[in-house]
Amino acid sequence: MTEDDDFRPRVLVTKIGLDGHDRGSRIVAAACRDAGMEVIYTPPWQSIPAVVKLALEEDVDVVGISSLATDHLIVPRLMTALREAGLGNVRVVVGGIVPDNEEKLLIDAGVREVFHPGSTMVEITTRMRAYAREARRTAASADAGNEPT
Repeated sequence: MTEDDDFRPRVLVTKIGLDGHDRGSRIVAAACRDAGMEVIYTPPWQSIPAVVKLALEEDVDVVGISSLATDHLIVPRLMTALREAGLGNVRVVVGGIVPDNEEKLLIDAGVREVFHPGSTMVEITTRMRAYAREARRTAASADAGNEPT
């Protein structure tokens, strides 16, 4: 048995704002589940406070945000809210329709990666697993007093 066999990332897949197109988020949630992750899935139209509360309650490693409209533009507010809630170790990824000229805004806010149309489920789940490991290492360092979150 390898270390990877025991590792079960906890992933929250959600949509914030008013975008109700959830087919992609449902497909990604199922792929994450099939890849051995614990998945917390929400219906569309979540508020930032609701996502932060759920991330805290469910002790997630990664939050995946799906955006097919312009709701990715409020992700920087989510990043701030996560840090203010003491969840700076949680990694955030965004998937969907994000224009190239808006991607930098998300990365600068702390989003780890933006997955565009054409990203494969293997790519997405592999990267999310890596980000979950990163989140756990960061949390463990913070718990040991080595790094603030």
